[in-house]
Amino acid sequence: MADQFKVCSTCRKPIPFGANYYQCSVSTCQRGKTALFFCSVECWDAHLPMMRHREAWAEAVRAPTREEWALQQASEAARPALSVEERTVNDGNEEKAPATSGEVLIVVSKLKTYIKGKSGMNTSDGIVPVLSELVREVCDRAIESARADGRKTVLDRDIKPAG
Repeated sequence: MADQFKVCSTCRKPIPFGANYYQCSVSTCQRGKTALFFCSVECWDAHLPMMRHREAWAEAVRAPTREEWALQQASEAARPALSVEERTVNDGNEEKAPATSGEVLIVVSKLKTYIKGKSGMNTSDGIVPVLSELVREVCDRAIESARADGRKTVLDRDIKPAG
């Protein structure tokens, strides 16, 4: 097993297990084979001119411990491969399993930050599945609206309030 979790994508300095490192907030910099890891904000900043992100920031992340990493790798190796029927292709040509009905569709940290900033109130974790289900319902109606118009793309005009 390796002595470090990853290496910095800019300076190639090792990122030890359990250490803090940085990720780019842009999802394309976090995908499977192209995932970028940075040992410092300066190294993260160095990738910006090349990637030309419109809006991005460095997200501080803690690397897993050696034991956590070994468990993660073992669970991924034990996971069965999806059949062609079970796979869908997203815009980045990365294959993902279809969303399940119980999957969280809300960015919880952003939701809690919004509620705290707007009202000063805390947010119960029980709100997340409820909001995810509401989002599913709105999306299902939008899908049907696009389908009824003969389109294969859901547009903003397909999002309509319940009623």
